Parts: sequence; C-alpha cells; structure tokens
Amino acid sequence: MIKYYTESNTVNTSDYEKYGRTAILICLLLFAYTGFCQDSISVKQDSVQVKKNRKNTIKLNLTNPMLFGDNNYILGYERTIGKHQSFTLNLGTFTLGKVLNFDTDSIKGLNKDVNSIGLSMSCDYRFYLAKENKFNSPHGLYIGPYFSLNKFTRTYDIEATGASGSKAQLNADFMFRVATVGFQLGYQFVWRNRISLDMVLFGPGFSGYKAKVDLSTTLSPDQESEFFTKLNEKLQERLPGYSLVVKPGTFEKTGSVNTTSMGYRYIVMLGFRF
Repeated sequence: MIKYYTESNTVNTSDYEKYGRTAILICLLLFAYTGFCQDSISVKQDSVQVKKNRKNTIKLNLTNPMLFGDNNYILGYERTIGKHQSFTLNLGTFTLGKVLNFDTDSIKGLNKDVNSIGLSMSCDYRFYLAKENKFNSPHGLYIGPYFSLNKFTRTYDIEATGASGSKAQLNADFMFRVATVGFQLGYQFVWRNRISLDMVLFGPGFSGYKAKVDLSTTLSPDQESEFFTKLNEKLQERLPGYSLVVKPGTFEKTGSVNTTSMGYRYIVMLGFRF
C-alpha cells in the first residue's frame, strides 16, 4: 500500500510539473500578447497625436486657371488655431490674357506687349462649426469673413496701322482692380489626414471695381472710340459679371470706370497637410 501510494504520488507530481510548465507558457504568451496590444494602442495614440498636430496645409487654386486662363497660378496656406478655427492666406498671379491684343475695323497691329504685372491676394478667418462637424479643423463645414484683391496692369508702346495704311503711335497704360470684402460658407474634405479638397460654396461680398486706360496716341477721335468699344467687349469676355457692374457705354466714352457692386467668391483648392 505504501509503495502504491508512493508511485501514485510520483505520477501526480509529474503531472503537476507538466501542467505548471503549460500554465507558465500560457502566462508568458498572455504577457507577450498584452505587451503587443499595449504597443499597438500606443502606436495608435501616437498616430492620433500626430494627426492632431498637422496644423498646416498648402493648397493649389484650381478655379482661377479655369476662369481667367492658364497663367493664373495661386498658392494658399491654411493654419489651424485650436480645434475649430483657422486662417488662410493665398498669393499668386492674376492675368486677363491679351485684352488689348485685338484688331478693329480701322486699327491693325495691336499685338505688342511691353510690360505686364498681375497680383492676386486673399485671406480669410474660418470658424469650423463644432455642432455640425464630427472632425476637428480643417475638416468640415466652416463660415467666416474674407478679403480679396486682384490687380492687373499692362503698359503698351505700339505702332498701330490704320485701315488705309497710315501709321499711328499708341501708348497705353491699362489697369484693372477689384477688391472684395465678404462672408463665406464652405466645406473642406480631408483624406488620410494628408490630402484636402477645399470648396468655398457661397461667398457674397461688397466689391470695388476700377478699370482705367491712359492713352497717348495720334489716333483720331473715331479710332479712339472704336478702340474703347472693342476693349470693353474684351473685358466682358474675360471677367465674369463685368457687364453687370459696368454700365453700357461708360468705359467706352471715358476710358475709366470706378464703381462698387455686390461681388461673390467661389473657389476650389487642392491641398496637402503637414
């Protein structure tokens, strides 16, 4: 009986050691898995933290080249402030194409540019609506005030040829400017915390327009009138809403116009966050 008991005790001890080693192995595996999960959570938390710290976005304006031509390039910058606010600054070139490069019935040869400068600048302050957005800025619906300025100047020194073959000298300084203050509504999409698509959907404002041409020329009065008429038509082609602002015949008679009217803003920009 004693021998049997002793053998039975030996067998049970071996089983306990086997079970103990198995339990220790399971515990080690559990600790390893727990450590892996903690590392994963830490990485995810770090990723979220990085996401929150990407406060800068550089953008390319896609709208101006479509409206005014390929030579209109505008870059933008947006900086987030806190969770639901930001400001933007946009700078670039502004051109109207060859608005003075045309022929009339009595004037030929208006095809030489001497100097051309164009500037586009705008800025705004944005409030991303916390109650409407489940994301922090700059993702979601926003509102806010804006200011924009577009100015274009061009100087000409041209030898014009009349319809009869006579020569006439034409020196012209052309300037166009529009400044707008308004309030906008927009939405910005963000993909993978890197790529953004910013759309100003509605941006009414109050605009001041100025267009002016100073001429020093030997053209006849009839030729000058024809010149201004053609120039007015070209500006209507190049500027959306121009005919709604400038009264018919105003620019054709005086060569200058300075007026105010309701303006608007619509912009689509593609951005990269960092």
